[in-house]
Amino acid sequence: MENGEAKQSVPLLTPYKMGRFNLSHRVVLAPLTRQRSYGNVPQPHAAIYYSQRTTPGGFLITEATGVSDTAQGYQDTPGIWTKEHVEAWKPIVDAVHAKGGIFFCQIWHVGRVSNSGFQPNGKAPISCSDKPLMPQIRSNGIDEALFTPPRRLGIEEIPGIVNDFRLAARNAMEAGKHILDLEFKKLKPFKILICVLVVAGFDGVEIHGANGYLIDQFMKDTVNDRTDEYGGSLQNRCKFPLEIVDAVAKEIGPDRVGIRLSPFADYMESGDTNPGALGLYMAESLNKYGILYCHVIEARMKTMGEVHACPHTLMPMRKAFKGTFISAGGFTREDGNEAVSKGRTDLVAYGRWFLANPDLPKRFQVDAPLNKYDRPTFYTSDPVVGYTDYPFLESTA
Repeated sequence: MENGEAKQSVPLLTPYKMGRFNLSHRVVLAPLTRQRSYGNVPQPHAAIYYSQRTTPGGFLITEATGVSDTAQGYQDTPGIWTKEHVEAWKPIVDAVHAKGGIFFCQIWHVGRVSNSGFQPNGKAPISCSDKPLMPQIRSNGIDEALFTPPRRLGIEEIPGIVNDFRLAARNAMEAGKHILDLEFKKLKPFKILICVLVVAGFDGVEIHGANGYLIDQFMKDTVNDRTDEYGGSLQNRCKFPLEIVDAVAKEIGPDRVGIRLSPFADYMESGDTNPGALGLYMAESLNKYGILYCHVIEARMKTMGEVHACPHTLMPMRKAFKGTFISAGGFTREDGNEAVSKGRTDLVAYGRWFLANPDLPKRFQVDAPLNKYDRPTFYTSDPVVGYTDYPFLESTA
């Protein structure tokens, strides 16, 4: 089959206009924790990793990036709260932009999914509650992750956390090359050459409101047991995430803001007794802020990395939200194409398959076999193995 014919027949490879961004296809690099940012500082090998997965007009989302020194819960995940972090991100952002990609930074706070070893001065992690999290077996199937019982945030502390997200979003927009642009402005009766300093940082941010981390902890009624204005009713539990959305949108513009949600998931003991109502309320509420997109994990992904039979769909959220809708969770080429062609989503985010296939859109275009992913190397610290050494299609021919 000719490549041109293949592309026309593949819904995932059709162009899409996402606000100000003209996407050449609908295959999104999902945010994937890789734990290779030593000391929470992004490294040069990340520029190779992300640029490998960049296509002109392709949309990429970074791994989850901490908004503050209390946001960390995993070894060597990147931050964006210091000048050093911002400077370290710049060559990575530039590498993606050099290949014509659109690049958003996912900003997060892990909340109670942490222990005192990751926290400043060995303090307890923070959450909406003081409910402890049970130990979890790590992805290698051997090691056990232990969590320090969290400290319940005082109501007076919550604005400070909201502000951490706002500042992280501002930092993300500065994490790029400063370009001196010369342009003519016509001012009667002369044309004047004006030097314009363009700060070309990330194209936007995605607020991580999924997977059992801090924002999700506030939203889910099996975790949030507060009795103040941030707990109890659905509206109260969603107050914190919506305050973050509002602050970030005001800081960098709503057309550069997305959010990721997982209302149906029970990651990190963060389930909800009425996930359909939670998802729909958030989708409707987000319209007030006019943000660019809503990125939602499929209901079938109730636990991390496992597809379950599920009667629920994301269609109520899809219909309610007025911006771009991105679906994620266990998609193959076939059901991704079906989801787009039937209007169930605008874009599809791929994680493990994009990790293992840096040229995933090309492989989808020609319906080529996919590299198998190597799960044991997902979270190791090696800057090459399991990170930048997955082969491209032309090198496997």
